[in-house]
Parts: sequence; C-alpha cells; structure tokens
Amino acid sequence: MPNILLKIPKGAFPGDARATLVRGINEAAAIAERIPADPAKRFLCWVVIEEIEAGNWTCGSVDMTAQLVPCIARVHVPAGVLDETSRGRYVELIQQAFIAAQPADDPRQLMTSVMLNEVADGAWGANGAIWNLPAFARAAGFEHLQHLVTGQD
Repeated sequence: MPNILLKIPKGAFPGDARATLVRGINEAAAIAERIPADPAKRFLCWVVIEEIEAGNWTCGSVDMTAQLVPCIARVHVPAGVLDETSRGRYVELIQQAFIAAQPADDPRQLMTSVMLNEVADGAWGANGAIWNLPAFARAAGFEHLQHLVTGQD
C-alpha cells in the first residue's frame, strides 16, 4: 500500500509511455510488497507524477536533460512490509518499469534514483485516522503479513 511519487522531465513519458510507466510502477509495488491481484487491494497503490520543466533539473549544476532522462521515485511504504531482499527487488523492478516505458525513439540515457521511505508504525494517517501495520496488512492484503490480521503465525 505505497504512496509513490515520481519526478520526471516534462514530456519524457508522453501518452502511452506514461500509461506503461504507471502500470509498471504499480506492478513493481505489488510484487515487492506482495499485494494480491485483487483490484480493491491494488487500488491502494497511489502513484503521483510530477513533471519538471526543462532547466529546473540539473546534474552538477548543469541542465543535462538534452542528454539524460533523470527520474526520481520516492516510495513511501509502512515499516515492516519490506525486508532487505524485497527492498532490492523493489528498486530493480522500478528501474525495469522506467526502462520499459521510455519511448524507443528517445536516445537519451535513463538515470534513476529510487528512495524507499519506510514510515514508522503509527506515523501514517489515512482518512483522518492513524493506521498501524495490522490495518495496512488487512487493507492491502500483504501476503506475508496476514498473520497480523488473523493473529496466527
């Protein structure tokens, strides 16, 4: 049940490329967080895209967007959902989603930065209430955390 904030150069993923990117990012989240293929559970995966105007994205104080497609993904996920293996897998899958979505006619080099932010238990509010890990496990259906919902190991 992540909130995923993407920053991409304006126009880098137009039309179908944007739709491909969003699908790929959603699939990455579902795999890494072990969210079942239930539309109601996957609905809780929010992806927000912000496009950055040319000249407003610099690398070493130089606007490199003519040569590079720099992309940032900030993934907010409840603490306790990911382990070391799933964190690594998450980063790989997000990279693959960006690669798959980049238009074939764009010769620029893709560069990504992925930050996994694990929000401390009891520090995430949804719809006016604080949620804890069992509430997230119930809502998102994390397959590996259902013991928190049922009380069984």
